[in-house]
Amino acid sequence: MSEKDHIEFGPCKVAVLAGGFGTRLAERTDEMPKPMVEVAGRPILWHILKIYSHHGFRDFVIACGYKGDQIKRFFLEYRHRTCDLVIDFASDRVERLQNSIEPWRVALIDTGSDTMTGGRIRRLARHLGDSTFMLTYGDGVADLDIRTLLDFHRSHGKLATFTAVHPPEQFGRAKLDGSRVVSFAEKPQAPTQWINGGFFVLEPGVHDFIDGDETSFELETMPRLVKEQQLMAYPHEGFWHPMDTLRDVRNLNAMWNENAAPWKLWS
Repeated sequence: MSEKDHIEFGPCKVAVLAGGFGTRLAERTDEMPKPMVEVAGRPILWHILKIYSHHGFRDFVIACGYKGDQIKRFFLEYRHRTCDLVIDFASDRVERLQNSIEPWRVALIDTGSDTMTGGRIRRLARHLGDSTFMLTYGDGVADLDIRTLLDFHRSHGKLATFTAVHPPEQFGRAKLDGSRVVSFAEKPQAPTQWINGGFFVLEPGVHDFIDGDETSFELETMPRLVKEQQLMAYPHEGFWHPMDTLRDVRNLNAMWNENAAPWKLWS
């Protein structure tokens, strides 16, 4: 499906948590919010929106916080950045020569610098409405079929679904034949373990499990949902990659530069 096939916005909005400090990536986040760290010349946040947009979800609500003005500035200037321009200095007019751009609606909401993840979700409640909504983090990509995830969520009738992924192992794994190295994989995925990869589908009732700004969605809300049997996992066996460290940034850029970026589902 092309991003230009439909212009209308569907009822299922996508919330993106983009307000944290990103302390594990301090080499970059001292100067910018983590979602603005670039892969292939575009913020990782742009890549995440492109994944959802490819599957037809184009109504975004972004929870800003730390250095959120940079995220706002990116979207304010995005059309000018992506179009050819004619600038008439005499009349002080700007003409766009072409207007090919993603048909997105992007709400940029300040949710505070120190607010925890659960608190950010709660602050977005009035912007998300009373329908099913999606949620993800502003620092990870996957080759996930978003529509299949949504269908799974709707099939079980619970309040929340998260995407379970295999974590990368801490160290590389070598396969030996005596002393000869047969193969080596740097940080392969651990096939028997599952972690939270983000890419949630949630019902508005989830807000009732969040007390306030200091609530961690992962450490407090999700265990409460488990206790009430309201949390389901969608196992994703495909590609998933976080952007937690400078090494991750380099890996993602290398994949893109080698035309081997599994999350690039769009043409």
